Amino acid sequence: MKTSKNILTDKEMELVSLLMQDCQSTGDIQTKLKRLFAGTIEQMLEAEMEEHLGYEKHSIDGNNSGNSRNGYNHKTIISDYDESEIVVPRDRNDAFEPRILGKRQIRTDEIEQKIMAMYAKDMSQRDIEDNLREIYGADIPQTLISKITDKILPEVNK
Repeated sequence: MKTSKNILTDKEMELVSLLMQDCQSTGDIQTKLKRLFAGTIEQMLEAEMEEHLGYEKHSIDGNNSGNSRNGYNHKTIISDYDESEIVVPRDRNDAFEPRILGKRQIRTDEIEQKIMAMYAKDMSQRDIEDNLREIYGADIPQTLISKITDKILPEVNK
């Protein structure tokens, strides 16, 4: 338990230890945080694509479904961690409209703060869902929130 804002929980200390591995400078830490953030955004976009199409990647449910995955677009996003290159999934019908990061959106300020808060705290799945709902807005179905948490929680636990 925290007794003050400056004392880290065991979970936060574990995260700090993981980030410090192989780091020789603050620039190395910044690079790791940048990759962690970009990877999390990509996982959230994958979960959105699954929700959009109605089936998981490589599922036979996608055969002859009328729409399917169609590779990725590369996108440069700007965050507190500098610029990051991410890949955004696309569908054959060009109907996929990501909510976490809109088609023309490149700044990630609010998203970034929320995701890093989830990493830094020992949060329950409900807390993470509540944070994601704040990011997305109230109109997001529970199934999408669950898919997103299912995608990012393994990365958080890693």
